[in-house]
Parts: sequence; C-alpha cells; structure tokens
Amino acid sequence: MSGSEPILEIEDITVVRGKPLLDGVSWRVHSGEHWAVLGANGSGKTSLLKILAGLNSAESGKLSINNNKVGSYDYQSDIFYLGHLPALSPELHCKENLDYLTQLNNRSSDLELSEALTNVGLKNFEYEYAANLSAGQKRRVVLSALFITQAKVWLLDEPFTALDSDGINVIEAQITKHCNNNGICVLTTHQECNLPGLRILTL
Repeated sequence: MSGSEPILEIEDITVVRGKPLLDGVSWRVHSGEHWAVLGANGSGKTSLLKILAGLNSAESGKLSINNNKVGSYDYQSDIFYLGHLPALSPELHCKENLDYLTQLNNRSSDLELSEALTNVGLKNFEYEYAANLSAGQKRRVVLSALFITQAKVWLLDEPFTALDSDGINVIEAQITKHCNNNGICVLTTHQECNLPGLRILTL
C-alpha cells in the first residue's frame, strides 16, 4: 500500500489528560487496511479513537480523512464509530436505534434494518425496546450497523465485548469483507483477533 495515498492520516497528535497520553503520534492508514490499537490501560487507545471520530480534540497535531479536516461534514460522513458503551436510546426499539445510528452515512429500508439485526442473532427483536435488552444484545444492535453503513472508515472500541465466539466470528467476517472492499477498520480490543493481515499500532 506504500505507493498509494493514505485515506486516514494523523500528524504529530499530542493529547494531555492531566498527564501526557499521546505524544507526537503520526500514523497513516491506507484503503483495505485493518489495524488494532494496543497498549496498557490508560495508554490513550480510547482517546485516540474518539479524536479520530471527531468527539474529542487533541492539544496539537493534524488529522484528515480523504484530505477532509476533522469536524467537516465530509469527514464525519466517512466514519462509523462504535464507542465502548452502546449508544442506544432506551425509549426506541432496536430497528429505530439502528436507523438512527446509520442515518448520517445512508438511509436504509425496513428490510435492510431487519436483515442486519438478523445477521447478529436478533431476529424477532426488531420491535423490542432497548431498555429491555441485555448488555450483549445492546452491543449486537450497534454492531448490526456494520452490515448496512456505507462509511469507509470504521472506528471500533472493544467491538467484541459481551459477544460469544460465534458473535465474534460474525463481526470478524464483516470487518474482513469491509476491508476487502477497500474500507478501513481501526479497533481496540483486549481479546485475541483472528483477522488476517491485521496491523498493529502500539501506544
């Protein structure tokens, strides 16, 4: 990939949260690459993903996706971000939550939403309210967005949390498919990954 232009690029990113978390980090990610960001607790893994998602700011440095600056509409519409905690509204049912999660990147049909939920083992849960779901089910609702989002860059913070081995295999297969189609995935995880060609950024 060294001969192609990077899709995601950060230059000299510095983050201080009481103490320095990231100090002059530079990094380039090309189409088709998937990366795991590794490091000890408190090393800045989640902070880096939140900065890439445009949710937090760095003290200094530059950040772009497809040469679009962080915070711009084109930048944000290229991103699907999964945080450490499921971002679901308890008063909405599964299908409504999924539609809301993906509306920045694309509008999905009722059938597409149902099929995405079925892919993660939530068939017949379309109209179950998020307030009634277990932690694992909430996680799967969010992860079902990976089957319909058209965002090029996936930022996944601990995506395998609360999933069984079958659930992990399903998500790994979808990440692989996305990257084979020239997408990008950046994830953090404390669990072993079986993603072929996974690259590592250690903080």
